Amino acid sequence: MHFKLANLIFNGSDAMLQYPLLCYRATEGLVIPTSNDAIEIMKSTNVDFTTYFNALSIYKWRKYTTAKAFYLHIEYCGSALTLQQTYANNYSWIPSTIDGSAVSLQRSDEWSTAEIELSLCEGEILHAFNISTEGPVNIRNAYYYCDCEELDIHPVELALATTTFKKEDYIVRNVSLLQKNIIDSDEEIADHFHVHIIDNGRSLNSANLDSSRVTVHPNPNVGGSGGFARGMIESLEQNPKATHVLLMDDDVEVLPESFIRTFNLLSLLKEEYAEAFLSGAMMSLEEPNLRTEDLGFFTAKGTFSPLKPAGYMTSLHDVVETEIYKAPTGLYEDTAQQYAGWWYCVIPTATIEREGLPLPLFVRSDDAEYALRCKPKFMSMNGICVWHNSFNFKYSAAVERYQVSRNTLISQATTGAAPLSDFLYEIRREVELDLKKFNYDEATLAVKGLEDFLRGPEWISHPVAESRFMAANREREQLIPIEQLIPQALELGVDLTQLTFGNLSLGGDRSRLQALKDYLTINGHRFVNDSAKRNGRVAVIDAAGWVYPAGKIRDVDTLIVVDMPNKKGAIRHMDKKRFKEVWTRFRKAEKEFKRNKDNIYAEYASYRDVFTSIDFWKQYLKEASE
Repeated sequence: MHFKLANLIFNGSDAMLQYPLLCYRATEGLVIPTSNDAIEIMKSTNVDFTTYFNALSIYKWRKYTTAKAFYLHIEYCGSALTLQQTYANNYSWIPSTIDGSAVSLQRSDEWSTAEIELSLCEGEILHAFNISTEGPVNIRNAYYYCDCEELDIHPVELALATTTFKKEDYIVRNVSLLQKNIIDSDEEIADHFHVHIIDNGRSLNSANLDSSRVTVHPNPNVGGSGGFARGMIESLEQNPKATHVLLMDDDVEVLPESFIRTFNLLSLLKEEYAEAFLSGAMMSLEEPNLRTEDLGFFTAKGTFSPLKPAGYMTSLHDVVETEIYKAPTGLYEDTAQQYAGWWYCVIPTATIEREGLPLPLFVRSDDAEYALRCKPKFMSMNGICVWHNSFNFKYSAAVERYQVSRNTLISQATTGAAPLSDFLYEIRREVELDLKKFNYDEATLAVKGLEDFLRGPEWISHPVAESRFMAANREREQLIPIEQLIPQALELGVDLTQLTFGNLSLGGDRSRLQALKDYLTINGHRFVNDSAKRNGRVAVIDAAGWVYPAGKIRDVDTLIVVDMPNKKGAIRHMDKKRFKEVWTRFRKAEKEFKRNKDNIYAEYASYRDVFTSIDFWKQYLKEASE
């Protein structure tokens, strides 16, 4: 029988309007999208569809599913045209045409339909087509489908669980798109899809959102971990019970076609991929044609890292690279420590029933720990994605210093996640880095994360995480608007009105001897007295916590830090007294960790079955509501 795989799309997001190359290649102005699934070609031209959203990933459909022969359905009206099949492989920067695949379609003043079998070739990754027209043509309702056995089509009930905290605009817009383009559509997914909105902020008007297939669940503010745990529970308890749960961030822009492709993919999976996780790509809201991440991994040094190089999805080679990239585990063993981020991640409910729910971490590390606990195969595919703020545009010390320091250790101790990673090493590096940059407040947050881990599992088993996170937000460095910072900087002899991002990002040179001195003295905070040399010297650096402009920050006593994307900044001064307080506190916690590591890891491990159980989470949510 025939089974649809993917619709061709030409509109439906701002990204496609800004970057039509995501959908098609043509001379500018000659192709006009008239709806999400229709285009008008104005005059004689060639239009190529070997693109991120409109090429069929033959490599992935063959790898993951039981799909056999593949076909294209296309409807057209207007002048005569020639349809030529194309492909791309790992050596492709431009599409190649398939010999003997050209099909001539005669002029038609009425809507006509063509059904074309795809002529597959060896080694191809993507398969698509181009059309050459003799004049104006309209195209609509084009899609790829396959031949399969009816017994090979699995029953799928897909539940979307999205956790939100006062992000009403995103939620309302996304639900509206899903209602119109999925729930009210004639797609197969329409009758097998339910949206669970976990409202941690209790701020949504459920009367305006609830429907037969959309449910708002008011929830205490238990972070992403608690919200997604609630979403998993609701998905297991809905009728009919979900077969898969799609976990998705609230602050994203969605593309309904991604959900359609997700459902169709799940319906045809081979047995060996039945319990695989599907990871949607993260596209950048700031650069909508840029894919920043889909899968990630924990490095040996204890940091989060994208697995694949970032790529521009308007570049055909980057699209192919995204599809076929394999982790270089032979060179870097830690790349085997992979996870799928919960900005868009599909998990089979069979896995949830076997492995349990997330750890009570509030935010950060919950998705990585869960994947590393479950050890699934991973799937990803072109066109399955969301748009999300790039992480470098949303740096938060409360998250990256306090939450990450605490939660990575809890994850490793409780379920053995990321055994190759040294998270204490990363905490020490972060503390030293912030101290070198005179950021004593945020170095303290990393220390507090370590200290709170040392409190043990009984402490985190109660809903204390919200108050600790809110405290971390109060205690982090407070940036002021750039308009207020400019006159303060002028008093120090620095004109921020002339600042460029390129200059801000420069790190400066230093010798090996200078680097050794900076390391040993933590940028002059100990063992030396060079205050006279530093007096009155100022440097301007990026406010992001992960940067280390080593050459710039040495031999100064004042730093002006600037967050250009968010138009904010602050002024820091060297303070050896604050340094001593923070460093002494860190060394005390570090020694306690090393002395008691085995015992405290064993204590956390004994809570694994408790933390991941439905009973625990229902009690936790009840306690958090009181």
